[in-house]
Amino acid sequence: MPRRFRDPHEQVPLRELPAAALRASLREGYTKADFKADAMAGLVVGIVALPLSMALAIAVGAPPQHGLYTAVVGGFLVALLGGSRVQVTGPTAAFVVILAPIVVKFGLSGLLLAGFMAGAILCVMGLLRLGRLIEFIPHPVTTGFTAGIALVIAVLQVKDLFGLRPHGSPDHFFEYIWTMWQARGGLSFQELGIGLGTLAVLVFLPRLTNRVPGPVVALPLAALAGAILPQVIAGFHVETIATKFHTQVGEQLVSGIPRLPPLPSIPWHGVTFGMVQDLLPAAFAIAMLGAIESLLCAVVADGMARTKHDPDSELIALGVGNLVTPLFGGIPATGAIARTATSLRFGARSPVAAMVHSVTVLAAIVGGAKLIGYLPMASLAALLLMVAWNMADLRHFMRIVRVAPRSDVAVLLVCFGLTVAFDMVIAVGVGVVFAALLFMRRMAALTKTEIAVGKHPALPRDLPPGVVVYDIDGPLFFGAAEKAMATLGIIGDRAHVVILRMESVPFMDATGLVALESALEALAQRRCMAVLLGLQRQPRRVLRSAGLGPKPGWIRIAPDAESAIRAAEEFVKGPLTARRLKKDVMKPTA
Repeated sequence: MPRRFRDPHEQVPLRELPAAALRASLREGYTKADFKADAMAGLVVGIVALPLSMALAIAVGAPPQHGLYTAVVGGFLVALLGGSRVQVTGPTAAFVVILAPIVVKFGLSGLLLAGFMAGAILCVMGLLRLGRLIEFIPHPVTTGFTAGIALVIAVLQVKDLFGLRPHGSPDHFFEYIWTMWQARGGLSFQELGIGLGTLAVLVFLPRLTNRVPGPVVALPLAALAGAILPQVIAGFHVETIATKFHTQVGEQLVSGIPRLPPLPSIPWHGVTFGMVQDLLPAAFAIAMLGAIESLLCAVVADGMARTKHDPDSELIALGVGNLVTPLFGGIPATGAIARTATSLRFGARSPVAAMVHSVTVLAAIVGGAKLIGYLPMASLAALLLMVAWNMADLRHFMRIVRVAPRSDVAVLLVCFGLTVAFDMVIAVGVGVVFAALLFMRRMAALTKTEIAVGKHPALPRDLPPGVVVYDIDGPLFFGAAEKAMATLGIIGDRAHVVILRMESVPFMDATGLVALESALEALAQRRCMAVLLGLQRQPRRVLRSAGLGPKPGWIRIAPDAESAIRAAEEFVKGPLTARRLKKDVMKPTA
């Protein structure tokens, strides 16, 4: 069993963050058997990543080779520099809803520039140690926008699966559906047959055996069918990668995938400051989604492999990967849960497996570009439908709807609806704010107050007439402070002394401080003394910093209950001229 990383709450020095996972694997003793296992896992997941990377690039509106370049460059760099031992990085389905509108508006160069900017943001996030802040995004938010993204991806596959030829390609969800509906007359049963056949293999093969990944069988069979059936059936035609995509290489127009490795170039020309400004929100969205998905993927991998990832190291590696990948024509990359699980299932032990996966994709580009061109577009659409179904996790979504509190269900449905109707950036922003407001309401409800006169179970003896105990149980922060302090004004009209028991107040923020100051001032104006009993360390420090301490005659701080009662008795027995005569003094209960 691999040894765990250090305590996850211990901050690792910055110099130890690069290649944290790889160095940990080598430090524990990397053997020839480990390399064989990693090589086999990397080979398998590389074959799986090949059609997926192309399908995802096509889904965002880019030529398929740009998805392959992402798996080669980004996948290798993030595995080399990252903090997760077995995570596989590449283009993922979650990015489709963000990247597709960028391509429509700014073209491929705008997409690459946005990915480069996102890489810089991710590097800064890692250097600022923000990796663990991702853990504070509520689960209903991530589940809601993930399901929404899955629905959008599934709808986007309608065109290629049914062989439709719509006029235009709107980037709004409902407009896209209407456009597809208008083009329904062009449905191709040949395309649909190839797509459904591919989908059937992807669905039923895992039920028969887990030894071979579904795409490794389904996609070659689809390519074989797409090549043979036109020779057997007159008029049979399906669109393939080779027939749809053409790339200019020098003076030659190449069909399908060019037989070239990813080559360095400056992909954006004529970039203006205004364009950078326009792309900044999208770059931030790419960075946030990439961070969320990568770190969630790393958590899943930890659970399967019994390891522990370093989130800051992973963010820095992801940032470097997304900085370099656009310079080789790659689109944004992040951790891919399905490919990571496949790698683990086939024996991955270290980041070497993910690096072998990248080398496998590179070898396929250089040695098998012509064969890749035979893949039907409908079969890639079927593959993405399967990805969307797994991504949505409908069973888990419905379980949350059934069993979660209504507030969490509301957050889930709001994030889902906003992702579909607008985009993920709005969905996550609104979802996090909505969840935070609901959290504040819950926390405010946890702070309880109680009034006691005469006898109190926590005090050593009875209270004299005119002395009231006011118990505060819970944190005094901006969601609860006003409610907790509101009653003190009423008490001050009916008592000479109020003992504020604060032994159960672990935390006080600025709002709680202001509310307490206002309450104490109101008591003093009514000639009522306040005794603060049982102050914990943090509230005591806040009061000391604010200069709020004992004031002769009106504010006392008691270290224990007996001292509080003695201070109250001294005040009550003092001359009446020192305080307002009260006609309605609270009397002890029987």
